Amino acid sequence: MKQQSTTTVRVEGKGENKAAAFSSALSQVQRTVLKASVNNVLLRIEPQDVKVIKAEESVKREKFLFFFLAREKKSYYVALDITVNLTVIDTEQVVFVTK
Repeated sequence: MKQQSTTTVRVEGKGENKAAAFSSALSQVQRTVLKASVNNVLLRIEPQDVKVIKAEESVKREKFLFFFLAREKKSYYVALDITVNLTVIDTEQVVFVTK
């Protein structure tokens, strides 16, 4: 009934700073795992390892009326492979009694 397994999930995130990009990516782990396990009820998701696949910083220069108030806007993008241990209840193994 209760099973443990290990899987690797790839998630991506964008943000205005590095922490926001990582936070955006990590918040997608549960959603991605839920899509993969249709017949299971998740009890616990434990991250074991994080590998950075891609980390990009893009800089965009903006100017008002092409000359004034020059500034740089930075945005960050990360792609991560996260290895997680899952503890699930397999609903196919549960015997339901009809009344």
